[in-house]
Amino acid sequence: MRINTLSVLLVVMGMVTGLTGCNSAMQAYKKGVRHYDAGEYNLALNQFQKAAKGNIDPARLNYYTAESYRLSNRFGEAVPFYQKAIEAKTTEPDASFNYAYALKSQGNYAGALTQLQQYVANAPSTTAKVTLDKAKREVETLRVIDAIAKNKSLINLRNMGNLNSPGAEFAPVVRGEDLIFTASRKEQVYKNNGQPMLGLYKIKLSKALPNQKPDETGSTGAAGQPEVFSTNIFQGDVNEGTPAFSKDGKTMILARGNNGKRKGGLDVDLYISRLGDNSNWSQPLRLPISDSTAWDGSPAFSADGKTLYFASNRAGGAGGIDLYRTSIDASGRFSRPVNMGRDINTAGDEMFPYVGPDAKLYFASDGHPGLGKLDVFIATRSGGVTRVENMGQPINSPADDFGLMYTEPTKGFVASNRTGGKGDDDIYFFQEGPVTDTTTIAQKPPASAPKTVRYFIAGTISANETPVAPLDSARVRILDDATGQPIAEVTTGQPGTFGKYPLQEGKDYTILAERRGYLTHREQFTMQGKSIPAIFLTKPQTDTTFNVPILLDRSVLNKTFVLENIYYDLDKYNIRSDASPELDKIVVILKDNPTLKLELSSHTDSRAPDAYNMKLSQNRAKSAVDYIVSQGITPDRLVAKGYGETQLVVKNAKTEEEHQRNRRTEIKILEL
Repeated sequence: MRINTLSVLLVVMGMVTGLTGCNSAMQAYKKGVRHYDAGEYNLALNQFQKAAKGNIDPARLNYYTAESYRLSNRFGEAVPFYQKAIEAKTTEPDASFNYAYALKSQGNYAGALTQLQQYVANAPSTTAKVTLDKAKREVETLRVIDAIAKNKSLINLRNMGNLNSPGAEFAPVVRGEDLIFTASRKEQVYKNNGQPMLGLYKIKLSKALPNQKPDETGSTGAAGQPEVFSTNIFQGDVNEGTPAFSKDGKTMILARGNNGKRKGGLDVDLYISRLGDNSNWSQPLRLPISDSTAWDGSPAFSADGKTLYFASNRAGGAGGIDLYRTSIDASGRFSRPVNMGRDINTAGDEMFPYVGPDAKLYFASDGHPGLGKLDVFIATRSGGVTRVENMGQPINSPADDFGLMYTEPTKGFVASNRTGGKGDDDIYFFQEGPVTDTTTIAQKPPASAPKTVRYFIAGTISANETPVAPLDSARVRILDDATGQPIAEVTTGQPGTFGKYPLQEGKDYTILAERRGYLTHREQFTMQGKSIPAIFLTKPQTDTTFNVPILLDRSVLNKTFVLENIYYDLDKYNIRSDASPELDKIVVILKDNPTLKLELSSHTDSRAPDAYNMKLSQNRAKSAVDYIVSQGITPDRLVAKGYGETQLVVKNAKTEEEHQRNRRTEIKILEL
């Protein structure tokens, strides 16, 4: 049989072309992953689109594509790729979680609820508590989303027409006769989202405010063109924006960063600029309150200019991005920033604070019950209790709504990337009161009778042993931290339980548990962030009880306890800031157990000579003892002992994490 040479050649050429295509797709995929790991999500997407033409693992490719859209704040575009990744049986544990928020941003609340319920049901034991708490809270929100959607106000909302562009415009703020805002209009492109870098621009407020009826799209044209706010502040290769001005308008705080040198936007800090005698703004200087390892942004002054609010994802917060405040003294120095507490901050993100003319705090959040990704909320404080209320429609939508500010008691601006805008984030003008545009108004339903919640505390005292055994005859006192007075005193019975006792919203408490043969234990409990949002209440009165398990350690001579979070940097023996809270716990134990004497033992890793490590560990133990003595404990109750590398936890350690586990501090009971 004769073989057709041409046919064979065509087959071979087809195979070569196919292999070449596969190799090309794989190369594009690998390039995309490298861009993704560097935080260059728009560049990653370009490569993933090329890789999609080849035979690449659809679960991995679609998940990376969805994440690239999400991490560059394009949630809607991420939806189909999350769906494809899940259909391809992706093993990424957060796929359903992130897919749910993408669906919510499109108003697909039923789909979002389904995904979050699956996520909660299937979350592995290694899931971070803050993430699981956020998911559970969002499940409750989506179950009552219809009730949230009924919160509507008589507000007319108009897109600001020519002020907006296909890029982003947001964070409007008024200074004198000018409206200053943040916009993506620089020549250099930000690799994260493919948009021009952000800068500060201004336009006369009189030209920005609407002076004509909205057009068919509901937008209102703005006469005149915006211009660069200040050439001294304008820097072409970074993002800068979200300005805040002091009461006299001569000091400005702004956020600047995202030059692409660090992944995840962690190079965003707060800067300060002052207005000189020549009416020029000074070169911005980084504020010392900024955390170089975190994202710090969206600053805002209080009405009197003595407090600066800002958002940050620095360590020690409630979850994602939290709101902080810092006081400013007469000489212009900033105090140490303070987290604004769990009533305002959630496991989600809280951003864009603003103090309105009514002295209320307005902010954006995706952690409080809302309609979309970011909603605008109002926080009020009365009688020591902070209440957070969703502003409702039309201010809020399924999309991002944020950066609200008032120009008059009933007028102002807000930013949103809702459907129907000019581009990415747009600035909208709003006006409260009767209007003619019936598409954006709805009469707020009459207020129903207020629903109340009664809060209680209960718990169990158990021995810190395996298996855990409840302890009877333990004395339990629950103290009101504000007054120091007990709200309850009880001795546990056979089941080792105590409670239930009433609590008050907004208050902090201490549970003190004592039993013969065990170390006295002090447990802090706060009601901050534990109030149930009114939207979740279905009955005239709801009772809820918080159960607190407390473990007591036996007071046994020579028993050793490992202090999990006291570590030292290589070749250092000074107390790190992250160790201070743990040593403070030792101070409390010694104060609660006045007959106790402890040895603080320090251990090193094995990366130095034995003699050197022995001396280093002795210095480390002495540093820990000196710290505790500085907190009011007498020196004769403490012994510092260095063991060098003689008691390694991880033998043959290789990674830095393993070496750090060896550089530890322990306590041992010497006398009871």
